[in-house]
Amino acid sequence: MSIRLNFQSSEVATKAYKGFLAVTRAVASSPLPESTAHLVEIRASQINGCAFCIDMHTKDAVHAGETHQRLHLVAGWREATVFTEAERAALELAEQGTRIADAAGGVPDEVWENAAKHYDDEQLAALVSLIAVINSWNRLNVILQNPAGDYVPGQHG
Repeated sequence: MSIRLNFQSSEVATKAYKGFLAVTRAVASSPLPESTAHLVEIRASQINGCAFCIDMHTKDAVHAGETHQRLHLVAGWREATVFTEAERAALELAEQGTRIADAAGGVPDEVWENAAKHYDDEQLAALVSLIAVINSWNRLNVILQNPAGDYVPGQHG
């Protein structure tokens, strides 16, 4: 499999890529814990079937010190005992925000309120921005059929 389009090959695509990257960098420099960000990126990517992003974010998470046990359990986080209550709230918000079309009315108040118990406004802003941008990255990579498996941690930024 090869990518359908070099996303940086046109003026429009380059501008869009830079915009996505700016959001990604803003989240990375936020007070949201890095481990939480990795878990959210992985879970949304799993839901969206984005192999490129799953490859990237699991490798980046390992590089940052995340354990293989926790990474293997992200897809089944509800039954896993290895995640904190704050991480579980972030994962639930990520799932609800990723599957937004599945629920009439969007993200339920109780999901938001649970996340707000564990994260301050700056962290919530980062978390919401992260959920939005990882879903955008996922869609871009799935549409373009960006192949997975060759990512090296730190390769994209």
